[in-house]
Order: sequence, then structure tokens, then C-alpha cells
Amino acid sequence: MVTIEVAGRAITLLPQKAAFLRDTRTLLIADAHIGKATSFRALGVPVPRGTTSETLSLIGELVARHGAKRIVFLGDFLHSARSHVVATLDAVALWRAQHPTLEIVLVRGNHDDRAGDPPASLGFTVVDEPLMDEGLALCHHPEPVAGAYVLAGHLHPCVSVHGRARESLRLPCFHFGSQVGVLPAFGSFTGMHPAKVAPGDRVFAVADDAVRELPT
Repeated sequence: MVTIEVAGRAITLLPQKAAFLRDTRTLLIADAHIGKATSFRALGVPVPRGTTSETLSLIGELVARHGAKRIVFLGDFLHSARSHVVATLDAVALWRAQHPTLEIVLVRGNHDDRAGDPPASLGFTVVDEPLMDEGLALCHHPEPVAGAYVLAGHLHPCVSVHGRARESLRLPCFHFGSQVGVLPAFGSFTGMHPAKVAPGDRVFAVADDAVRELPT
């Protein structure tokens, strides 16, 4: 884990591709894309099963490990309208029942607009961006917000690292610019896109269960 300061707040970057605000015990998760594999299978694409259970199990582990009292999903909690199948929603409901006192906030993203809000029975608070939080603007889209530092998702950022034998590897990353920071996609079945790094930016790659800052 790596802890940095952003807008006067201590933010711990987790190798599980989430972030933790220590002062409010808030877990930040971008782009969970629950039900994405189900959505693809409904379209006839053969993809692995069990990704929803794996994602929810990992969230539960992070909540327990860090003593989180709140989760803020930075958009794209559900992947599409096809994610509302019984099996997927039952899995989410079971997970929610295991964390009845946990405050959960969803900042709507572009996939949430298409998928629709999670069922009210899950007890999520669902809001439009930005969600202002003591100097931070918690968003889905990585666009500047006046008077705050933005933490967002949407881009699924990654970086390429190169070895001495000219081999290369793409790694998910946290990318912090002057006004906006972007978290990697949390979901286990999501793609990645190269981060557009400007001079002065900070980039933290996730590899081998560790977070490491890279020279820019």
C-alpha cells in the first residue's frame, strides 16, 4: 500500500485497485461493472463465470481489513440493464445482507445511466456527480470541478512497463494529475486504456499485490 496526500486528505492506494480515505474510513471503488460477464453471455460471448462473486468477495475482504464504514462507488456499479438478472441481483443482495450497517453511495456513471439504479432494497444512496467531500469531488468522469480535487474512474487507466529484454507489460494504475486523479477499474472483467501522462503527474502501477510509483 502507498499513502499520499491529495487536497489535504490522506489517501491510501490499495493493490486491489481501490483507495481508502483514512479520516472518514471510506473505501473508494471505481468501475466495478457488476454483471458484465452475465451481460456478455446474454449476447452469446463465451466468458468466465463467477466474476460477480469474486468482485463482491474482494470488496467484503477490503471492508473487513480496513474497517471501512462507507463505500463510495465512483460510477459504473452495474454494467448494463442485463445485469439485473436474478442471479446477479441475488448475489449482490446476499453480499449486502452481510454488511447491513455499511453506508454505500453510488455516484452515477455512464453505465449506470443505461443499467438503471440498483434496487432500492439494497439500501444504496445514489447521486449524480460531483459528490463533494471535504476538498474532494468524487465523480465518475475525470473532469475538473472548481474548488476541489477530483477523484474519478471511467478511463480504466494502465501503463506499459518495459524489461531489459524489450518485453513489455501493461499494468493497471492510479493516475494523479494537477486537478484530477483517476482510479483503476476495480472489476475483474474490465479492459484497460493507456493513461495520458503529462509532466508533473504521478503514476502508481499495481503489480504483484503491491502499488509502486513510477518515474514520469
